[in-house]
This record gives sequence, C-alpha cells and structure tokens, in this order.
Amino acid sequence: MIELLICGGTIVTVNKKREIIKEGAVAINNGRIIDLGESSIIKEKYPQVKKTINAAGKAVFPGLINTHNHLFQSLLKGLGDDRVLSDWLVQVMFPSAAKLTPEEAYYGALLGCLEGLHSGTTTVLDYMHAHPMPELSDAVIEAFKTTGIRGILGRGYMDNGLEFGTPEALMEETSFIEKDCCRLIEKYHNTNDGKIQIWIAPAAVWLSTEESLLMSKRLAETYKVGITVHISETPFDRDASRKLHGRWDMEVMERLGVLGPNVLMVHCVHLTPHDIRMAKYFDAKVSHNPVSNMYLSSGVAPVPRLLESGVTVGLATDGAASNNSNDMLEVLKLAALLHKVHHLDPTIVTAEKVLEMATIDGARALGLEEEIGSLEIGKKADMFIFNPLSGVKAVPMHHPVSTLVYSSNQNNVETVIVNGEILLEQGRILNVNEEEILVKAQKVADELSIKAGTYVYKSRPWRSLAY
Repeated sequence: MIELLICGGTIVTVNKKREIIKEGAVAINNGRIIDLGESSIIKEKYPQVKKTINAAGKAVFPGLINTHNHLFQSLLKGLGDDRVLSDWLVQVMFPSAAKLTPEEAYYGALLGCLEGLHSGTTTVLDYMHAHPMPELSDAVIEAFKTTGIRGILGRGYMDNGLEFGTPEALMEETSFIEKDCCRLIEKYHNTNDGKIQIWIAPAAVWLSTEESLLMSKRLAETYKVGITVHISETPFDRDASRKLHGRWDMEVMERLGVLGPNVLMVHCVHLTPHDIRMAKYFDAKVSHNPVSNMYLSSGVAPVPRLLESGVTVGLATDGAASNNSNDMLEVLKLAALLHKVHHLDPTIVTAEKVLEMATIDGARALGLEEEIGSLEIGKKADMFIFNPLSGVKAVPMHHPVSTLVYSSNQNNVETVIVNGEILLEQGRILNVNEEEILVKAQKVADELSIKAGTYVYKSRPWRSLAY
C-alpha cells in the first residue's frame, strides 16, 4: 500500500524534457515520488492507497522555491514605502532588527511561511541577518518545524559598516559569529527528515570585514554548506564596498577566493558585463528579487544577459519589508512582465522560463536539483495542486503554465505537499491554527513598531504626488 496518489490532473513536470502529462497521476510513498504517468496506468499499478486526491480539471506543479527571504520582516509590511534602499535600511529595517526578540522572530517567520505555503512555496531560504540577541535563528528554525515547510536558514551577520548607519546592536564579533554558525550547523543541518539546512550568510560585502568573509569560506568548505550574500543591489552597495575594501563587492569576493558554485548572490541588479563573466566562470548562482527591486527603485537586474551567459538564476520575494508580501505567485508574474517592458521585447522572459526559475533553477541555485524542483521519480514529493475554478481570474485555463504565471492568486493553490506530507488542503493549513497565529502576529508586530519607533510611519500623511 502506498501513502498518496494524485490522479486525473495535468502534471507539469518541469523535467529535462519539460513534459506535461494530461490526465496524469503522481504516486507518493515515504516522502518521495515513486511513479508518475498516465492516470489510468498509475491507478492500475497501485490499487491500494491510503489517500487518493482527485485532481481532474486541475494542474499539479513542482513546489515553488523562494531563494531569498528575511522572514522576520513579515512583521514590517507597509512601514518602508517610498524609500530607496539606504533610507529604508536606516529608517525602518535596522531599527526594527535591533529590537527583535525570539518571540517576534518566531511569529514573523511563522507568518511568512504560512503566506508562502498559500502561494505554492514549498522551500524557502531565510537570510537571518538580525542578531541583537542570541538564538534568534533558532526561533526561525522552530517556525520551519511548526509549519512543515522545507527551510534553509542562512545565518547572517554584520561586522562592518558603522559609518554607513549600521547600528551597533546588530554588529557581532567574528569569533562569536563563527562559533554560532558552527553551533547551528552541528545542531540543525539536515535535521527534520532532511528538510532543514544551515548556510552561511554575510549580509553584504560592505557589511563584512575581510576576516569574516574568509571565515565564511572556511566554514562552508569545512561543513559542505552554501554561502549567500547580497551583491550590487544598488550603486550604494558597490560604492560602500569600494570605500571599505578598495574594490566593487563581487571583485572582493573573487579576490578572497570566496566565489564558487556553492555561492548564491542576491539581487545583482548592477552587475557589469565583467561581473557576469565572473559569475559564469565560477558557477556562482543568482537570486532575482524583482518585486523588491521595484519597491525600492533599485533598478532592473540583467537577468536576460545572465541567462544568455548560462548563469543559474532563481526567484525570490525578498523580505516582506521591501515587498509587502511573501507571495511567490506575484513574483512569477512580475518577473516576466518587468523584463518584457524594460527590454521592449515580449519574448525575452517567457512564462515557461519564469516557472523554471521558480522550480528547477531555484533548486539548482540551492544545490538541491537532484532532490527537488521537478516532478520526477525518486525526487522528494514537494508539489502543489492548482485549481482554476477556485477563482474567476484563472478561468478559462487553456495552458496551465500561462494561467499560473499570469492569471492566478492564492485562492487557486488548493493543496500543498512537502516531503510527501499534505500541509495545506482545500486552501487551509492543516497543522496549525492559522487564525490564532494571524492575531498574535499582528500583536507582536504592533509591539515591535513601538519599540523600534517605526510606529510613526503608520500615520503618514497622504501623498498623491512626489515632491
């Protein structure tokens, strides 16, 4: 007897052949896909099933992979509007992060994970850079466990950049950073049935000393884990890096020997052609955050050029303080539309490419392409079922990929499965009381805004025009 059979739906595999199986089925057992194909054949092969889901008229997609988030920022939605990155950091993000407690980190992460699941996200990399007190990363990991999502905790740090407004409360000694990274890796890496991993995450080159960047490289090599770092999000990042280190941020990484296939560079909006060649040469990966880049007016990342050069590019929401949501469905649509209008070319980024970036390319960016990112026999059973009839926006569904990218919303995400476990069914989270969490998250968000002084932005004046 197998545990789960999904039958009758359109299976969008995103496998190497990019097969779409109409009236297909997926058989799941022990957390993995053990078979898939035509529904009639699969049902005959597996007559005894604990649970069967009828997906007729629906589509089954690989789970979406969010390659960059700051989950605690789920508590900061709406406070950072209409600011460039440097002002946003100093006025909203840094003051909030400096006052963060484990309870707030936990509920911010819970809120972000739940919103992610509702949008079909099954894997999230949380870039936890705020450490004004010990064990805030542990609170995020606890939220991963509570929700059941597949989570990578990037243990972030800052040990440089005081002259650019970084608060002392967020600065840590390199020796302590190294000790805590080791603790987290040894305690949590590959735990929870392999769903939790730990990475090293220097906040940015201009927020890091050379000593700590070299420490990141050493730890990643010792423990065989990934490194993720903000790179060239704005001209400010590049100029600050040059002032502190004498080189642009990516050039610093290259000089120190940090760049490599285990490095995920975030944003990369202002890469030069030389930077792109370096990314390809070292097989460094890129996390594209189009909504955040638009929200902060950071610019348009050279994604078509990166893709043409053979660089792996995944998609991400970024933290909700610079997006106002953790909704990967929004990211899909805006990633396609942003590049079409920017380049005046409707074919430059297609719906199919966007889905690849959010699934198999995202998995490759995380070094997990052999485990997740597509619906194939032997891979982890991470997927979601899309019901077009759950919202008028998605009807009619002529092509499931187009409908997902351009015509969907969270109402259409009917079922979400991670590691073979159903976490969301009929649009409802199964293993937590979502209503209670939302009420509590509002309460702790209000308390944090008072402590941080950002409550003043709740009653901002009406601004119809810029001046």
